[in-house]
Amino acid sequence: MRRKLGQHLLIDRKIAEREVNYASISKEDVILEVGPGKGILTLILAERAKEVVAVEVDHRFVNFLKGIIPDNVRIIHGDILKIDLESINFNKVVANLPFSISSPFTFKLLDSSFSKAILIYQKHFAKRMVAKPGSKEYSRLSVAVYYKAHCGILEHVPKNAFRPIPQVDASIVELIPREKPPFKVADENFFFSVVNLLFSQRRKYIGKVIRKEFGINVPAYLSEKRVEELIPEEIGELSDFILYSSKKVSQ
Repeated sequence: MRRKLGQHLLIDRKIAEREVNYASISKEDVILEVGPGKGILTLILAERAKEVVAVEVDHRFVNFLKGIIPDNVRIIHGDILKIDLESINFNKVVANLPFSISSPFTFKLLDSSFSKAILIYQKHFAKRMVAKPGSKEYSRLSVAVYYKAHCGILEHVPKNAFRPIPQVDASIVELIPREKPPFKVADENFFFSVVNLLFSQRRKYIGKVIRKEFGINVPAYLSEKRVEELIPEEIGELSDFILYSSKKVSQ
């Protein structure tokens, strides 16, 4: 069941303590924890925070946690991907995420309000989060994270720190939301749709993709490039160009 849910339980308390330390928790903080499992992080968080909201999808772990948690821990038995994050009223996130929900949860979190998140991901996923243009890890995730937050890998975690042991090592990642995006776009939703379109066809030339999708020609300096060659700001400029050109064509 745990493998099916993508949940690998952290068993190294020293790593758990370092993860909590990175979050700089005070008695004013309400912490969201996703996938608490048997509570190695939960109990440390409870010692330092005002409240911990632990969301667990596996009923067996929910029943286990109810027998060990202190009064300032609230357990929600449910799927975090189906829960309105704004209804929880947390300000920080600390979690050893079930690896199977890394991508959807990260995109969901980036659209919510929080001050800091300290999260454990698979190492290759963490590398995609901070990847630079031109690298094989550079992806729509890289662009979205860059646009929404300051992100850094704090340390790598060996796979033998988990049970069951995953196939790859993990990383502790820090996410701090930006006060404002690093560049402006005319329409954020359209910008992200262009990001998704281009990375879904990352081996094709940009000019060909845009011409087929929107019926317009992009500037010559972009036409023979692939999306992995563009910095996020250039994708933003391209998004605005497409939006403006599409409006002209429709008039």
